[in-house]
Amino acid sequence: MARKGILSSAPANVEKPEKPKSPSIEPNKSRGKASLMPRGAVGALQSSLNRMQENAVQEMDGNLIDMAGVEDRLGTDTQAQKQLHDSLKTYGQQVPVLVRPHPKTPGRFEIVYGRRRLQALKALAMPVKAMVRQLDDHALVMAQGQENTARQDLSFIEKASFAAQLDVGGHDRQTIADALSIDLPMVSRMLKVGHAFELPFLRQIGSAPSIGRDRWMALVKLFEQPAAKARADKRMSRADWEGFNSDERFEAIFSEASAQPEKAAASPAPSAKPRTLRSRDGKALADIRSGKRGVTVTVPARAAEGFDTWLDAHAEELLQEIHDRWQKTRA
Repeated sequence: MARKGILSSAPANVEKPEKPKSPSIEPNKSRGKASLMPRGAVGALQSSLNRMQENAVQEMDGNLIDMAGVEDRLGTDTQAQKQLHDSLKTYGQQVPVLVRPHPKTPGRFEIVYGRRRLQALKALAMPVKAMVRQLDDHALVMAQGQENTARQDLSFIEKASFAAQLDVGGHDRQTIADALSIDLPMVSRMLKVGHAFELPFLRQIGSAPSIGRDRWMALVKLFEQPAAKARADKRMSRADWEGFNSDERFEAIFSEASAQPEKAAASPAPSAKPRTLRSRDGKALADIRSGKRGVTVTVPARAAEGFDTWLDAHAEELLQEIHDRWQKTRA
């Protein structure tokens, strides 16, 4: 007959043997003190049991879990949240969240990661499956940052904002680098962007998943001009974002910030008027404008159907090809 594991319950009709006393927890008569922690095999067993308890998943009332840590999501993607809500309703919670005991309120907990799952489970009035771990503030930040890095679905601005919040919270740059699994030079670049914008502004823009570091750095540069920032703030205050996704909200703000103010000049140069570039079937692709400062090509994001993103990714090789063709005309 197979032996039961160390955590198995003994049958009710079997008399339990008397538990042997462990010498490691007997009072130490020579010193007049009792050893508080078990040693040797008993200590190793206790440590193993503690680790098993930390990795065990338990159900709890979601209303007992409070927010904690650093805000790592800029706004809520309504469609993605609905998909998560529907999935949890249909299949139940498959992946537990991580919580820690509340440091000030006994009986309550703080979320470490799994905020979107917690939000959806609360809305469904479903119990929350969670792992409970004793974490200090530093360990909480590390766990939250590394979980986000593992998912690889945070946008650049969300990571930059996360880094800036850690910096404001007093965490050193090495901690920020470790939490986001990046090097120190990247921490510096992220902090430059993260500190340039206030959280309410970033929440209104959202995650902007297709907007990379270069575009955000360009907006930081534009915001160094008070007039450009004032134009962007004015556009933001209108908040008529109906039908705009997060990337399009960024583009709208960027466009406002980069727009040249109207000058009370005599008459504009004829070359300043843009002309529309069209595809073979007549669809508008981009606007091209020639002026004293050069040539500007603008691909409107709302109607580009992804062409703007593709062009941004291949701009260097395409421009090189065009330049090579121009060089041949000069030969």
